[in-house]
Amino acid sequence: MVLAVFLFIVGFVCLIKGGDWFVDGAVGIAERFHLPELLIGATIVSIGTTLPEVMVSAGSALSGHGEIAYGNAIGSVICNTALISAITAAVKPGPVENRSMRQPVIFFFIAAILYCATAYTTRYFSRPMGILMLAIFVTYMVLNVVQVMRHPESAPVEEEEAKDDKKESSLAKDLILLIVGAVLIAVGARLLIDNGTKIAEALGVPESVIALTFVALGTSLPELITAITSLIKGHGSLSLGNVIGANLFNLVLVSGLSMTLNPFSIPTGKLIAGHNASLVLDLPIMMFVMAFLTLPALFRAKVTRFQGVTLLVIYFAYCVLQFVI
Repeated sequence: MVLAVFLFIVGFVCLIKGGDWFVDGAVGIAERFHLPELLIGATIVSIGTTLPEVMVSAGSALSGHGEIAYGNAIGSVICNTALISAITAAVKPGPVENRSMRQPVIFFFIAAILYCATAYTTRYFSRPMGILMLAIFVTYMVLNVVQVMRHPESAPVEEEEAKDDKKESSLAKDLILLIVGAVLIAVGARLLIDNGTKIAEALGVPESVIALTFVALGTSLPELITAITSLIKGHGSLSLGNVIGANLFNLVLVSGLSMTLNPFSIPTGKLIAGHNASLVLDLPIMMFVMAFLTLPALFRAKVTRFQGVTLLVIYFAYCVLQFVI
């Protein structure tokens, strides 16, 4: 118990420091190549903060527990949107770069529609479906690289002249911060999940509560830490881009890899009015919260405090429902 508490604290420290370095590295790369923060958040930062989901889901699939991979991906999308991005919107609403936001949002809904269509028709995620999801992930990354190469952002001359050698960090340093930060985030999340579960079990907390808090929320801790760190450092667009990109990667990378390694069916444990709870509650909530966050932002080029507060209320109600059904 004492060792579990110590490792839990170590994991929390790793997450905080890792998030700090990861954001610094990502922002440094964005400024060096004059890239929009939202674009960096939706690609590089999202891959780094999705590492815990990738590790947990891939490991679950290989050990024959595909249901965990399914629940982890869907739960993380809901948590990222209705909790993490909601905190960002509620604390610091503001404008967003809707041009950079458009592509990851479109890719997310394409993947989500395919995912939901498979769930409602066959209720089985096959290996070909997993390969298709991974192909969408590769296509998205390639298109982002092509977009950057064709439309590079040019920084003002005054800004370039104002930079001195002391302020401008080297590319190698930014990359090291990015990589080390990602590793610390992944290690910290794993320490928190494993040891938090041990502490909960020692205190007699029910397994359903452990699964809801430490697994679903635990693998989303990197996104939460990155969001908070980005807010503190004044990079709100990086945080929003990270959430949107992480949600896309949860479907096409996390779920896609799990399906490819070991195909699985939709969990059938919970029912609502005689129907599968995931089809009645989880998938509709996932689609709604993403639409509620992104579609108004695309048209108005900003997120509002009303969106943030509403999403937080939805997430609270969703968590309560998980206990009563």
